[in-house]
Amino acid sequence: MTNRSPVSAPIRVLEVELAHELPSLPARTPSGGRHRHALALVRLHAQPLGLVTLDLGEAGLTAAECADRIWAAMGAEINEHLIGDGLAPVAALGDRGLPDAASPACMERRQRALANAPSASVVIATRDRPASLAACLDSVMALEYPDYEVVVVDNAPASDATRRMLDERYADTAHRVRYVSEPRPGLAVAHNRGLDECDGEIVAFTDDDVVVDRLWLLELARGFMRPRVGCVTGMILAAELETAAQVWLEQYGGFAKGFEERQFDLFENRPPTPLFPYTAGMMGSGANMAFRAELLRRIGGFDPATGAGTVAVGGDDLAAFFDVVTHEHTVAYTPSALLWHYHRRDYEGLRRQAFHYGVGLTAYLTRTVLDRPSRIFAIGRLLPSGLAHLLSPSSPKNAMKHGDYPKELTWLERWGMVRGPASYVRSRRHSDRLGGGRPRPRERGERRGHPATG
Repeated sequence: MTNRSPVSAPIRVLEVELAHELPSLPARTPSGGRHRHALALVRLHAQPLGLVTLDLGEAGLTAAECADRIWAAMGAEINEHLIGDGLAPVAALGDRGLPDAASPACMERRQRALANAPSASVVIATRDRPASLAACLDSVMALEYPDYEVVVVDNAPASDATRRMLDERYADTAHRVRYVSEPRPGLAVAHNRGLDECDGEIVAFTDDDVVVDRLWLLELARGFMRPRVGCVTGMILAAELETAAQVWLEQYGGFAKGFEERQFDLFENRPPTPLFPYTAGMMGSGANMAFRAELLRRIGGFDPATGAGTVAVGGDDLAAFFDVVTHEHTVAYTPSALLWHYHRRDYEGLRRQAFHYGVGLTAYLTRTVLDRPSRIFAIGRLLPSGLAHLLSPSSPKNAMKHGDYPKELTWLERWGMVRGPASYVRSRRHSDRLGGGRPRPRERGERRGHPATG
């Protein structure tokens, strides 16, 4: 269940674990400001159940009031989870939380998955943001996962600040965190460099402006236990909603894709929309994605002509999802693999982001046609449906926008879409002239820096 975020900002963002005592929620902030609403991620046994918007009123909410509001909004989801765990349903939620269960079935499944977890690599691309990278790395280093490495790719840095921060802050974890400098700019190039440096069976990618949940990597890995899954994406939630720009990004759609597990492919898991697989954004977002490393290398990694830092400014994640599906594998969306993203706080940053989203979308679509020109006929047939998706106020793309959502942002995105095809062509020509930027293929059994073993 997902409630709309209210229009007004600031909004308090928090997690509520129902197996623990519930919190009281004051309306006043420690700095003397005021939150009119709270947006609570409701979890049970660490499993995310949904988002609930709570009106804090003038005085805030007591723990008992908080429990009553959550139960009214999510009672059915709570009991559905309890029954799925083999536990008795409840008739209400009290301020002390739900009765303690020694070993719920969902937690036992996680423990079995931990015992059989594949080796994993986490790649974080960054550029001149050591402070936010440090917060991200602190959360990554606290993951509950038995065998993983972390590769930080410093993409065309203007200084050595990131390297110095890593040396000072993570010197005693050097066995797990590795630093790589990639001089060629571009997020896709940085991701491909990270892929070259990795040894994990699965490789997860995230950004330097997020904080990951302690179960993030485990839940991504569990997604690969299904047949034919080549990519797993997870949920991205707002870490804070303190400014109007951050709230408007959530109205735009944010990055979250809902609380239901979904699978996407060209077979039994094909979505009903005729626009699929070109609507690759419905499968996930680049700040929270993982791939089978062997498959990602085999399909060529990320397109170096796409992504932040190039003229195309985006679309690298969409192109990768599209490639996985069109190579007859499945993309699985797993909401329990969650992280928290720090949205841009300023309006000017949001304006640039809206424009870049538009450029990146049509740049990615242009790439699909240049790779296989016959696709132009399929895209032409889908044009009326695509325009309806883009322009209709009731389409999934626009339904979350409230009355105060700036029309300028919508028009900037559309202008970016107009610019996207030419931007991609320019970026591709530039990338081809430079050469490289793709991951290096490996022989079976080969590890980074080692010869093939078989």
